[in-house]
Amino acid sequence: MPYYPPLKNLIKAERLRTIDNLLKLRSQLNDEIPQKTAFDTLLLASWNIREFGDNRRKESLHYIAEIINRFDLVAVQEVSSNLKGLENLMKLLNRNWDYLVTDTTDGSAGGYERMAFLYDRSKIQFKKMAGQIVLPNDKLVDGLQFARTPYTVAFQAGWFEFVLTTVHIYFGADTAKAKKRREQEIDMITKVLSNRVTKEKKSYVLLGDFNIPDVKGTMMGALENYGFSVPEAIKHHPTDLGQTKHYDQIAFNLKLDKTMTIFTENEQKAGAFNFCKSVYREQDFEIYREYFSDKMKEKNDEDLLYYYLKTWRTFQISDHLPLWVELKVDFSNQYLERMRIETLKS
Repeated sequence: MPYYPPLKNLIKAERLRTIDNLLKLRSQLNDEIPQKTAFDTLLLASWNIREFGDNRRKESLHYIAEIINRFDLVAVQEVSSNLKGLENLMKLLNRNWDYLVTDTTDGSAGGYERMAFLYDRSKIQFKKMAGQIVLPNDKLVDGLQFARTPYTVAFQAGWFEFVLTTVHIYFGADTAKAKKRREQEIDMITKVLSNRVTKEKKSYVLLGDFNIPDVKGTMMGALENYGFSVPEAIKHHPTDLGQTKHYDQIAFNLKLDKTMTIFTENEQKAGAFNFCKSVYREQDFEIYREYFSDKMKEKNDEDLLYYYLKTWRTFQISDHLPLWVELKVDFSNQYLERMRIETLKS
């Protein structure tokens, strides 16, 4: 990235560590994520960045920026009402990058958080439509709006024009009532958007943190209602750090010419990028313990390691992995073939 010079502002030891970690991270990204293309493909990602405000070390922002820069368009959940962290992140990205962000969702259920889209303007065109989805009175979820208002924006990448909606579905306590509300929110957002697909004849992509524990339960079933579908390649990848939960998903309800295929299971890739292979690894614990609070340092090594793995590093990067998919967006050949056939028939 062109904004590596801010590394010079770090003290020498931290600068060297960050440089070494960036090199490891870049190597992992090269191995696991397809290269960006100028026209052919779209690398789309969704990432819940835990309570993302002005609360991370500069070192951590460099790692987050390096990861985001490998994609073309990223939906981010849990952006804080304090936008300083997001603004500092944007300073580290290529100047082609821009963002759109919601207002905060007030109330304890919404966590006073925002949702955002970060996109590379050299690849992605914002189509001048953005809004938040508010339910009419006859479609409320047990008399309530969504805990966090879904954010919907129109974009275009290559030939692919689509409306992208990101969500952070209600989680709540581990009770049957909370799980029911979660499932109802998922069901309602797919119902609302599918109605729009039918009326507008446009392609919709729905992504974000659905808080779905597994891909075989009723919550996943609710996501795939009303014409939405999730590629199997995406279902294979849990997105929590323990890699057992399928909280984050990307679903499609498309209105494309039959010759235009944006994803093929055996040709394209999808994944959940596990940054902990390169940064804030378990074996790095001793390096970072000096940054823990004095109160935490009083605990024994076993408790400190647990705190580092389950809490500290999740507030430096996240407790979610970015989920991504590669899509085809250049339909030039298909269009020309169709035109050729139509011309011969005329």
